[in-house]
Amino acid sequence: MPSEVTPLFSGFAVSQHWMSFWLAVVAATAGNVIGSLIAYGVGATGVVGRVPGGRVLMRRWEHTLDDRGLRAVFVARLLPLARTFVSLPAGARRVPLVAFLALTAIGCALWVVAFVLIGLVSGTAWGAVSSMLGKLLLGAGIALVAWLVYRAKHHQHSSV
Repeated sequence: MPSEVTPLFSGFAVSQHWMSFWLAVVAATAGNVIGSLIAYGVGATGVVGRVPGGRVLMRRWEHTLDDRGLRAVFVARLLPLARTFVSLPAGARRVPLVAFLALTAIGCALWVVAFVLIGLVSGTAWGAVSSMLGKLLLGAGIALVAWLVYRAKHHQHSSV
């Protein structure tokens, strides 16, 4: 599941008081870090370089890591798509694990806080939207039933 969807829904859950804000942030950050550790391990095995297109991806990222160092790991955690792939070359380049974990945790936490807040704000507004939408749908349903009744009576009179 994409790392954007879970915190958005978690923010909605926070707005509905199904969970606390900090529980949502900690759980989503932990999930991001665990996934990143798995990708780091896969990158360290060198298997990505044997996958079609993997060698090109790894070369690009390795140049970025060589040029920008650990800063590239942190910045990538704040960028869509880049955040998904940075762990592979970081593992292949054997970026120091403690530094990798620290930067990954901080970057992922910032990402998660942003998306949980977006979900929270959306969830807070959901009450107004769902209330308005509910009234609109109720009105449309009543109008549809009235139209069907009218049509049925009109159809009966024209066939008699």
